[in-house]
Amino acid sequence: MDTIFAQASAPGRAGVAVIRISGPQAFVIAQEITGKRPEGRESALRNLRGTGGEVIDQALVLSFPGPNSFTGEDVVEFQLHGSIAVMRAMLSLLSTFPEARMAEAGEFTRRALENEKLDLAQVEGLADLIEAETEAQRKQALRVLSGHLGARVEEWRKDLIRAAALLEATIDFADEEVPVDVTPEVTALLSKVGKALQAEAEGTYVAERVRNGFEVAIIGAPNAGKSTLLNALAGRDAAITSEIAGTTRDVIEVRMDLGGLPVTLLDTAGLRESEDKVEAIGIERAIERAEAADLRVFLAAPGEALVLTPEEDDIVLHPKADLVGVEANGISGKTGQGVSELIDRIQSTLSERSSSIGLATHERHRVALQQAVSCLAEVDVILTRGPDFYDLAAAELRFAIRALETLVGRIDVENLLDEIFTSFCVGK
Repeated sequence: MDTIFAQASAPGRAGVAVIRISGPQAFVIAQEITGKRPEGRESALRNLRGTGGEVIDQALVLSFPGPNSFTGEDVVEFQLHGSIAVMRAMLSLLSTFPEARMAEAGEFTRRALENEKLDLAQVEGLADLIEAETEAQRKQALRVLSGHLGARVEEWRKDLIRAAALLEATIDFADEEVPVDVTPEVTALLSKVGKALQAEAEGTYVAERVRNGFEVAIIGAPNAGKSTLLNALAGRDAAITSEIAGTTRDVIEVRMDLGGLPVTLLDTAGLRESEDKVEAIGIERAIERAEAADLRVFLAAPGEALVLTPEEDDIVLHPKADLVGVEANGISGKTGQGVSELIDRIQSTLSERSSSIGLATHERHRVALQQAVSCLAEVDVILTRGPDFYDLAAAELRFAIRALETLVGRIDVENLLDEIFTSFCVGK
């Protein structure tokens, strides 16, 4: 492979900036720049010199011999002063080496995958960790990056291989008397793995919400105080408030961190019959977003009919409690009455839902898991037909195993790689 290099830290001025080199010529290039070839895994303070011998900077040089490095290749990192001029000079110097080139987006991580330092699920976990904004997102991404999902997949795969081997042994000795009936063990293995796969597939829905954010819609009649409540929850004037009904026409979104969970609050148009075409569009959008939201907060006066039917866990509150004097379930975005209680309730509800989170976090994972579950269900049906059909059952088991292998990137994922790695920065 080519030797590649890139800035691994964020662009712009900083206290420290990092440049990473990976590939067969990494140590040779480091020797040319520092005057000393790295000897194994080490760290040292060195002067970095240009082609004319002038000192560009003094930097901490870290060396990681392959295969014990992030990419599995020889890797050198320069931790320099974070000056834009220093970084520009170093990148320009590295580009003069004919055996080195600038890395493409995600190329360091792609090499880690190709050298089996990471599986594909771990690569996606790394991407999620880089993008994480909340504590829940960080913890979830770190579980995947740590290889827990790959380990679980390997356990399921071994059980399915065992089941397939038992069936194939029966086929091989079809003309002889097989002393042991393998059906009970095969059925037990299929049941065990099938339940685990189904539970993991269901957990991906919650995991996706943690990764992308939960949506909480504030809905109610016009002039019910929705925008005022949104501003109180956000701690800033995110929405225009007015005594004029129908002020909010479009859905206003405010992203928050509630107890480590990413939550997007939605301020929607007041729900009513309207002859105003623009307002009617806003109301239609409000209903669509409210129905799709993970949780709804209804603002309605006591006895007021609700346009939408609240679902389980939805919250119904009485607005403008400061004006009407309502205590029970009352809330006022203007005075703050009931706001902290509402935040606690939203946080508690979403945290409870997050407790069912699994290791699989992407739609791609869910599709692979559901494919495997479907194959196992078909195997169950085939087994009821008797030993004459065990060859078909074994073939279907192989399809289930193949689905699990695509989950961690062992086979048939080349078409996914470009899409996944383009989401990475160049230095990763």
